[in-house]
Amino acid sequence: MILVTGGAGFIGSHIVDAYIKKGFKVVVVDNLSTGDISNVNKSAVFYKLDLYKDSLEKVFKLHKINIINHHAAQIDLRKSISQPLFDARINIEGSIRLFELAAKNNVRKIIFASSGGAVYGEQIHFPAGEDHITKPLSPYGISKLTVEKYLHFYKHYYNIDYVILRYSNVYGPRQSIKGEAGVVSIFCKKLINSKIPVINGSGRNTRDYIFVSDVVSANLCSLDYKGSDIFNISTAEETSVNKLFNLLKIISGKKIKAIHGKPVSGEQKRSCLDYRFASCKLKWKPLISLDDGLRLTYEWFSENRSKL
Repeated sequence: MILVTGGAGFIGSHIVDAYIKKGFKVVVVDNLSTGDISNVNKSAVFYKLDLYKDSLEKVFKLHKINIINHHAAQIDLRKSISQPLFDARINIEGSIRLFELAAKNNVRKIIFASSGGAVYGEQIHFPAGEDHITKPLSPYGISKLTVEKYLHFYKHYYNIDYVILRYSNVYGPRQSIKGEAGVVSIFCKKLINSKIPVINGSGRNTRDYIFVSDVVSANLCSLDYKGSDIFNISTAEETSVNKLFNLLKIISGKKIKAIHGKPVSGEQKRSCLDYRFASCKLKWKPLISLDDGLRLTYEWFSENRSKL
């Protein structure tokens, strides 16, 4: 049985769907702070619990958990800067509480959703491989990197295998507009409602945008991976925020122009990740182009306006 934390959220719910489709039994734990109960697959067992505040003992007592897929997190970079203690409690302490239960209940593997952009900081070379120096610019990035180190500890002392997936910027259907991470969904909402979007700073900052179905396939590949490793899950392609908006504007058919606001402190100027190690070891690679992914995302939000 697989436990998916954050399984009511954007990425986690898609992973739950894929695991169930493959025939796995799945337990979902989510506090619904950003997740949506309507995202939870009806074949999954659901518990509304908070990793930091609530005890997960009963989940492990009632279910034989073999694998944990850990996606629950505080993901707002800006909030991590304004409330670093809150970020650490959720992302670091919450993770340690989960890993302690994993050790106590003989869990054999943990798949962890990390952040490629956040843990590397301002990149020295492009695209960045997994061996790139890690100098996070935000408490959020620090917390993700810290949890990675804890996984190495639990592997060393308790022999729990891990697969760390350092995502680039994930987008797609069900993406939340809450927090700064959902730029694609925020642009979709503005365009669908014919509102003017605000781009932070010049809009020349770049990101490596990856469609959610490609992220899901990496989580499927991770189930059978033998050993413990860190993988970038990305496209190795840079796209500026300005270009991203213009692509979505073309898809929408709207003639709206964005305005530019103040830049956000702590945001990287450029981010682009090398996925060759994942291609070699996980036998994974991205399949959805940015144009196709943005079109699929815009169409989904157009058909599900209540999610905006």
